[in-house]
Amino acid sequence: MQRISYPKKEQWASLSQRPIVEQAHLLQIVDQIFSEVKTHGDTAIHKYTKKYDKVELDSFIVGAAELKIAEKMLTKELQAAIKLAKKNIEKFHLAQQDKNLMIETSKGVMCWRESRAIENVGIYIPGGTAPLFSTVLMLGVPAVIAGCKEIVLCTPPDRKGTIHPAILYTAHLLGIQRVVAVGGIQAIAAMTYGTATIPKVDKLFGPGNQFVTAAKQRAFKNGVAIDMPAGPSEVLIIADDTAIPAYVAADLLSQAEHGVDSQVVVLSTSEKMLNDVDKAIKEQIRLLPRQTIAAAALKNSLSIVFHSIEECIEFSNYYAPEHLILAIDDYHSFTHLVQHAGSVFLGHYSCESAGDYASGPNHTLPTNGFARSYSGVSLDSFIKKLTFQELSKTGLQEIGPSIELMAEAEQLFAHKNAVSIRLKNIK
Repeated sequence: MQRISYPKKEQWASLSQRPIVEQAHLLQIVDQIFSEVKTHGDTAIHKYTKKYDKVELDSFIVGAAELKIAEKMLTKELQAAIKLAKKNIEKFHLAQQDKNLMIETSKGVMCWRESRAIENVGIYIPGGTAPLFSTVLMLGVPAVIAGCKEIVLCTPPDRKGTIHPAILYTAHLLGIQRVVAVGGIQAIAAMTYGTATIPKVDKLFGPGNQFVTAAKQRAFKNGVAIDMPAGPSEVLIIADDTAIPAYVAADLLSQAEHGVDSQVVVLSTSEKMLNDVDKAIKEQIRLLPRQTIAAAALKNSLSIVFHSIEECIEFSNYYAPEHLILAIDDYHSFTHLVQHAGSVFLGHYSCESAGDYASGPNHTLPTNGFARSYSGVSLDSFIKKLTFQELSKTGLQEIGPSIELMAEAEQLFAHKNAVSIRLKNIK
């Protein structure tokens, strides 16, 4: 990790830069695949599944029998762990349900808002080197609670044409019936346009690599909503003298192992703490199966000394991390200063892995600085809000004259007339 001591604010912009991937070639690939999927549908899906996943499939659709069989391939202990996580995630997201509240804004003018589920949603679950069945929970649970009519789950097959059984088990546990063995750009394109076997969706959810992220942005341009603009995973940790270096190192490595383009940052007021964290990283990384990936990510990562915890938080707000860990003693005295972060973890025992799996809040979060303007996925992500308004005769008489004056001032006389004709009739 690169060590910086007491950087000036003029340096913060450059320090907050994430690893940059060359976009022109990437977007060219996305455009090519989208164009072919739009024109040729499943034929293009077969072509790119063979090219990128190295497998030819007779059918992309995972049958109900295969979903059920997956249960037998998992240990009882893992099944119990998934069910515990499901319970906590459900509890947290059920608490987000709103009650309809009717407001009388003026006499005879009643207004309220009601929730409606987004009918058709697409969930993308990365497979590859890390089959993220936890993301099935994080996206599937709120989709089911919201009442989405159709949930399409796309995930890449392995070279045998199969999907990790934990992904299938979790989908079956949630009642997700349409599981599709397609990944990458072609999966996003299929859910954007629809094919003979893969339905078009109204909104896309889920993490992915740079190609999937670029594909989701292309889908958005084609009229399909997305959960948020996102990129590689990241964590920022603020550690004071009470932090435990081994814990801090473990949290940094937990994010670094996601991918070579992940970024991890640790801030402290103590040079000694950062040195001890470096030592702990060297000890722990040797034991990781994904040490090569983690080591590559660490090359893009930062270790910074600041004068105070307040200054650390100020830099964190500038950086706007996906995950923020306050590994400090008196964290409750500082939480009000946090403005920009996807999800915040407090104290020495709130490891980021808890949020990734089982504590309850969603782990699908804004990255690349988008925490400044986006929230993480929640129940609201799967819902639209419809407003209703009901005016009685009294209500129109109460606000009608003001509407007439405003419409006339904007020179929108048909607007004015829609009120005037009713007021004359009432009189």
